[in-house]
Amino acid sequence: MHAIALASSMFFATASSLVVADAAWAAFQPAESSTARRPPSGKQVLAYGNEELQTLDYWPGTRAGTPLVVFVHGGGWKRGDKSMMEGSAKLTDWQAKGYAVASLNYRLVPDATVEQQAEDVASALAYLKGRAAQLGFDSYRIALVGHSAGAHLVALVGTDPQYLRRAGLDMDAVRGIVPLDGAAYYVPDQMEENALLLGATYKQAFGTDPKRQVALSPTAHTTAPNAPAFLILHVQRKGGIAQSQGLGDALRKAGTPVTVQGFPGRGLRGHAEINRKLGEADYPATPVVDAFLAKVFS
Repeated sequence: MHAIALASSMFFATASSLVVADAAWAAFQPAESSTARRPPSGKQVLAYGNEELQTLDYWPGTRAGTPLVVFVHGGGWKRGDKSMMEGSAKLTDWQAKGYAVASLNYRLVPDATVEQQAEDVASALAYLKGRAAQLGFDSYRIALVGHSAGAHLVALVGTDPQYLRRAGLDMDAVRGIVPLDGAAYYVPDQMEENALLLGATYKQAFGTDPKRQVALSPTAHTTAPNAPAFLILHVQRKGGIAQSQGLGDALRKAGTPVTVQGFPGRGLRGHAEINRKLGEADYPATPVVDAFLAKVFS
């Protein structure tokens, strides 16, 4: 009887965790309304590759030669869409600063690998930089921001030179990297940390080969060269805190300027909020990101 009760308890705990995860995912999806579905004025949809998901949305800045903020969505490497930028506080805030904004799609697991996703981010950057004059932004003032799985991808592109080099770019192709509450900066640790709640997601993305897991870990690639500056933000999640601090420590050891800062918000709810609320004037991370962007764009 005790074994049955224990099994039942474990089943409901796992089920509850999955419900929480699904709720958190739903929380940072764009609202389904006729207003949200209408393309904002001036938006262009551009293809940076030949695959269906190799597309991006681009909003011009207020004047020629403005900086560009490029956003990479999350979704466990297997879902998510560039459209979550539409109608967001991030877009409103960055446009109010005069910045041009791009939001990327990339190929998704399992049809693509995480390596190919990082290649997509680098390819999109190369595409944008090559058309900077036509699109009206300053090709020397670009920042890369990503949330969740997107935080992992922007950190990987900002630390492992192979991705930008394959796209014909140097590591200073971007002025700054802003990962928002990622938790896969050193993948092997996360394979155990998230075994119950997100183990299947991590296994699908990173497989079971420890060498591949390390190869896809930004913290393992922080020996110079890196992107010029990092702002690593996290909420109050045990794994996210440890992973963010670990990446920050490794970057500092390599001599790369980095700030690691935590914000209120617990668990997956806080994880969703930092994406959904960033850009709102009263959200504490907003002025921190704004100040970092202003500094790297100066």
